[in-house]
Amino acid sequence: MKKLFALLLALSMALALVPASLAEGNVLRYGTETEVAGFDPHTISSHASLRVMAQVYNQLVDVDEDLNVIPELATSWEISEDNLTYTFHLADNVYFHSGRKMTAEDVKYSYERILNPDLGALGNSASYAGGVASVEVVDELTVKMTLSAVNVAFLSSQSSSYCSIVDKDVVEANEGSLLRADGGTGPYTLGEWVPDNHVTVNAYDKYFDEAGKASFDAIEFYVMTDASSRLNALRTGEVDLIVADTAMLELVKADDPIQVISYQTRDYVGLFFNVEREPFTNPLVRQAINYALNREEIIDFAYNGTAAVSGFIPASLGHWAVDVGEKDYYTQNIEKAKQLMAEAGYPNGFETVITVGLEDGIRDMGVVAEQQLAAIGIKAEIKNEENAEYIDDWKAHNFDIMICHNGAGSDPNRGVAFFFSTTGSANIQGYSNARVDELCVLGAATTNEAEREAYYHEAINIILDECATATVACPMAYFLASPALQGYAPNASNTSNFAGVTLAK
Repeated sequence: MKKLFALLLALSMALALVPASLAEGNVLRYGTETEVAGFDPHTISSHASLRVMAQVYNQLVDVDEDLNVIPELATSWEISEDNLTYTFHLADNVYFHSGRKMTAEDVKYSYERILNPDLGALGNSASYAGGVASVEVVDELTVKMTLSAVNVAFLSSQSSSYCSIVDKDVVEANEGSLLRADGGTGPYTLGEWVPDNHVTVNAYDKYFDEAGKASFDAIEFYVMTDASSRLNALRTGEVDLIVADTAMLELVKADDPIQVISYQTRDYVGLFFNVEREPFTNPLVRQAINYALNREEIIDFAYNGTAAVSGFIPASLGHWAVDVGEKDYYTQNIEKAKQLMAEAGYPNGFETVITVGLEDGIRDMGVVAEQQLAAIGIKAEIKNEENAEYIDDWKAHNFDIMICHNGAGSDPNRGVAFFFSTTGSANIQGYSNARVDELCVLGAATTNEAEREAYYHEAINIILDECATATVACPMAYFLASPALQGYAPNASNTSNFAGVTLAK
């Protein structure tokens, strides 16, 4: 109720900071909660940037709501009998925003850029393109990729933004960087970016896919970090769609014309420990923290009770998940936590820093975690960072404890290997377990789904029991929209598809 009261008070005082629409015509105005960090699809992972890049870039394939792989830039493909070679046939009417036609050479260039260790690309991981041994141009519209080892998840993982196809000429014209440039083929071109204010994307009239063509002349993404300002801007008609949080839902009554749009994510939120820093090198300390947390209480405060207690492979991934309710350390036990702290050599606790940022749920989780850890003697300072600083510290592994909101993806290969294998690109905590690494290789190499499940379940249980993280919840995602917005139906596979979406006049 305190959160709701604070939001109501702020709402009564807030003035929307959104200017009149920057573009003329049929424009979607979107109020977002965080600032973008740049527009290089190979190196940027922030949610705010991904929303924009989803309009600007394409990948070879896509994944639908039911996790089926479907065509995108590649109209079809063949897989060799040994499951090592993938031959992609490209659409013949794809043009970069520069006006140049896309060919197989561009696919080769994009993957070689991803695989260049100097770039630090997120896709240079076995969970994405890291297992590609060679890329061969067969002809103008055919490209062949050969893997160094079988990876059953390879095809679906190429749907990631991290595997976007980019324009070589644009990259080179910008000295190798796409942080502020547009090297895409998507339905919208990158327009104006005013940091801490807005980003505009404009409809691209040469977009190759008729069904996916831009529905709007432009989309304007406005940065509105304050939830009350976003809601106020929606009510006054200054924006048409906003990212919502659960506290805002209580302000939308049954007879309110505002639309509530939601879906169950395949995401998870939790505390990540830097296991290369004392005292988090000690698994007993990590276990103690897991026992100290009351996850339901965190969910009540951070998500108004709407999220589900979860491991890092959420139940929304179906049979790939394990039941964390069977884990003792998912039930708060302060005495057990104190006992483990004493065994670890910290009977009086210690001081640490919890890094938070990016979104309200992460920050709210930090507030409750700080209070709960105090019960076992851990004095935590909350370090609340701006978007860019948070991402820099994430990349540099510069934290004691960092609260993260991650996507488990569409296959356990991403959820496990990308975040927890020794060489995983998103293994920010420095966790390493030889058996987990072995199981990730085995799970990627077999086409037998029952065997894959057994391998990944074993790996998941090892990671959970060694408490590499203290995963808390799998949240719902919410948006609020004007009643004039029609056809917007986000899902866990695609939250940024505005094809066919309209604004009633």
